[in-house]
Amino acid sequence: MTQQTQNKTALITGGAARIGAEIARTLHDAGMNIVIHYRSSEDKARALCDDLNSKRENSAACLQADLHDTPALTPLVDQAAAIWGRLDVLVNNASSFYPTPVGEITEAHWDDLMGSNLKAPVFLSQAATPHLHKTQGCIINIVDVHGFRPMKEHPVYCAAKAGLAMLTQSLAKELGPAEIRVNGVAPGAIMWPACELDPDVQDSIIDRTALKRQGGPDDIATTVRFLALEGKYITGQVIPVCGGRSINI
Repeated sequence: MTQQTQNKTALITGGAARIGAEIARTLHDAGMNIVIHYRSSEDKARALCDDLNSKRENSAACLQADLHDTPALTPLVDQAAAIWGRLDVLVNNASSFYPTPVGEITEAHWDDLMGSNLKAPVFLSQAATPHLHKTQGCIINIVDVHGFRPMKEHPVYCAAKAGLAMLTQSLAKELGPAEIRVNGVAPGAIMWPACELDPDVQDSIIDRTALKRQGGPDDIATTVRFLALEGKYITGQVIPVCGGRSINI
């Protein structure tokens, strides 16, 4: 733990598994206190909390909330800030992802994908602003390279992530005078979705990267750590972490 991170607190939505859990571990290793938000993954969230607390006592906590329940978002942020008396980093990581081919899109698809990927980050960020102003903290949104380059059969998801990228820039412009930085990280071929993805599709995705290999959750987590703790003069940016896929090799 360094003087830079001592007593600082990060709230990570969807922090119980996959990339969110790796972000939690990485920020914890840097010395931060961690609040892990979960919706239904209680067992994973508590197991991660126990692991982090075994490494450093009273350094991790779990909070449950359904991010589609907008009135619950301000209490979630306030509870996270109350645990250790401050909030320094909000990581909007929680996300829904699945195909919505044209002709099969429903209003429920729209509400779900827009809700988790865009609406919740709006209201979480708004709720976090007073806390982050006190600590000169930051917001980090987990976007997606497909917020810039569309993915076939995923128009609603891609539109939601494109909106999150613009939200990142808009919030950075508005919150800059309050000394709140807002940035994004856009993963590429990092983890395959929970639903099965054809091996040929996986190979095609990797072939379109410059590095010709898949990345890992640690690549996202270390970028989040940099933006949170070291990039003090960086705001309004969305950094692709995609092995060069975004340059359309």
